[in-house]
Amino acid sequence: MAPPVLPRREKKKTKTMTAMPHPHGSHRSVRLTFTQPYQTLWLREAGKESVLASEERPRVVPIVAGQSRNDGGFLVRRINIKPKGDKHMKKHRYIGLDVHKESITIALAEGGRQGEVREYGSVGGSLLALERALGKLKKPGVELHCVYEAGPCGFVIYRRLKKLGIDCAVVAPSLIPRKPGERIKTNRRDAIKLARSHRAGELTAVHVPEARDEAIRDLCRARTDAVRDQRRSRQQLKALLLRLGYHYTGKSSWTEAHLRYLRELKFTHPAQKTVLEEYLIAVSQAGERIARLNGQIELQVASWRMKPAVEALMALRGIQIIAASVLVSELGDLRRFAHPRQLMAYLGLVSSEKSTGPHRRQGSITKCGNTHARWFLIECAQHYALPPKVSKELSRRQQGQPRVIKALSWKAQTRLHRRFWLLMQRGFLRQKAVVAVARELSGFIWAVLHEVTLPTPASQAVGNHGSPNPSS
Repeated sequence: MAPPVLPRREKKKTKTMTAMPHPHGSHRSVRLTFTQPYQTLWLREAGKESVLASEERPRVVPIVAGQSRNDGGFLVRRINIKPKGDKHMKKHRYIGLDVHKESITIALAEGGRQGEVREYGSVGGSLLALERALGKLKKPGVELHCVYEAGPCGFVIYRRLKKLGIDCAVVAPSLIPRKPGERIKTNRRDAIKLARSHRAGELTAVHVPEARDEAIRDLCRARTDAVRDQRRSRQQLKALLLRLGYHYTGKSSWTEAHLRYLRELKFTHPAQKTVLEEYLIAVSQAGERIARLNGQIELQVASWRMKPAVEALMALRGIQIIAASVLVSELGDLRRFAHPRQLMAYLGLVSSEKSTGPHRRQGSITKCGNTHARWFLIECAQHYALPPKVSKELSRRQQGQPRVIKALSWKAQTRLHRRFWLLMQRGFLRQKAVVAVARELSGFIWAVLHEVTLPTPASQAVGNHGSPNPSS
């Protein structure tokens, strides 16, 4: 076995500099030895001070500072001088947080390209434990930059660190750079990767909504959960009837006639009648939940700061109070998107692409954005298959809106209707044509909301700015 290779001892970088003429002495020669993190100066000088010449500017260095020793009859003193740069410059430290329900793993990366990257430790999942750990890392002259992945723990840590005056960012997990060969994933590795990538500026921050905006979004998502529960219960009930050989011959399902038909069904075994009644109760309860949540959404939107944006979207065809509330709560302030294409990419409505050399290959839409907003947008886009028309209901919703928003609404109807039927005539499937119309409809939504003046959020009014990055 070959002997181990010992690490080479790095030589100190030395540089001889000449002192400027001292007003009370003669021309002297000094030798500077540079080490980290300070420049160590050994000065053979008998006077009280010397004016030294450096690459930047002359500096007055007192001889009495530091240590001293005798060397050949000369008084040699050791002086520690800070490295080149502004003495008021802050030291940056990047903190990666791998957040879980019961624990938070902390890693830190010192500022600079060659700064140390290491694991700091693990603390409990409470905010108090995290504050204590960051309090030990935050020292005078040190600025912390924290980052963690968006996930089920929400934005509680972000808002708390902002209140404490600590810079924090929440990043999109799907946009974190990953090496193809990585096959080991641990909390420690994740935290170190976050710290190192944050220092390199390779992470994409998500938009953190205001607390009130997030509450409205939770209300809208609760309504969607109720709709899915109702649809699941209906499917289960129909599956039961199909297994038992019952077929409803009416025109449409879930009307009063259909419900009356279901209640009058006769079964051979009482257990099957019990199952049918349970499914009917589940469908009825889900419908009541939807009605209650619809009323709460209308009530909360009436006092919401984004109410002007909701009313402006309702001026478009196919978008009423529920759809407008969902889109605004999910998308937030669209002024962070500089171009409509950024909004289309955020919604996952742009085509995927795998091109190489002269060959270009485009596939289905990416579906990498906000699924809830994309679903509502596609549902609203189906209304543009009908001929352009300003109905009585649409005219009522447009009352009080500026002329420019009404013009955009009519332009959307004419353009998107034409776009839909051109795609249908070219042989596209109806689903693909609707998705294409939804993509262009998002551009009209961007234009409409840019015409709306919104009040300044409370957090920005006091200087607590969220992340303006639109790519999330």
